Amino acid sequence: MTTVRIPAGWPATEAQARAVQDELRGRVVLDEPGPPPGTGRVTGVDVAYDDERDVVVAAAVVLDAATLDVVAESTAVGRVPFPYVPGLLAFRELPAVLAALDALPCEPGLVVCDGYGLAHPRRFGLAAHLGVLTGLPTIGVAKNPFTFAYEEPDAPRGSSSPLLAGEEEVGRALRTQQDVKPVFVSVGHRVSLDNACAHTLRLAPRFRLPETTRRADALCRKALKATEYVV
Repeated sequence: MTTVRIPAGWPATEAQARAVQDELRGRVVLDEPGPPPGTGRVTGVDVAYDDERDVVVAAAVVLDAATLDVVAESTAVGRVPFPYVPGLLAFRELPAVLAALDALPCEPGLVVCDGYGLAHPRRFGLAAHLGVLTGLPTIGVAKNPFTFAYEEPDAPRGSSSPLLAGEEEVGRALRTQQDVKPVFVSVGHRVSLDNACAHTLRLAPRFRLPETTRRADALCRKALKATEYVV
């Protein structure tokens, strides 16, 4: 397990964090389609917290995009570097997530975040922030719609409806399983929304959540439980 070091100059206040979002938001690339679903590698990232010890653990799990078999995995542990503030969660998670990605023995390919990209009040959620910092294609697949509006997609698997901020489409509610609550997909960096939805469906053949998220969630929880890390 890799030990996370908080980068020098990491924001310590809400104002500093929002300034970083404003500075980096314009670097998001929205005019690339991204890798075709079912090709290359795809990586899930997720984090787990121990609030009593002020510890965060991140996991990165690389899957073969065609078979969904695990290719590689890594974890990283460190102190929580930022307080809990809605809309600024990336500043709590990114140092650990970046460390876990850096510890992988292979290139991650498309990265799937358990959270948001453009579907964010400042249009710069975790998936977008991670994409800009790494240059990797990224998408966000969230469990709830955050503050955005949507109409229920039709019942069949693959049905979708726009996730809206007023009249602006910031993502999609996507039904990954018949008659099961949708997930909420948004672009992070260097991937189109259509392609992000196609990847999500490909990664969720049996369950509501994509296998990338399921595997990364299980690994970071296991690592957090097993660690003897002392801060």
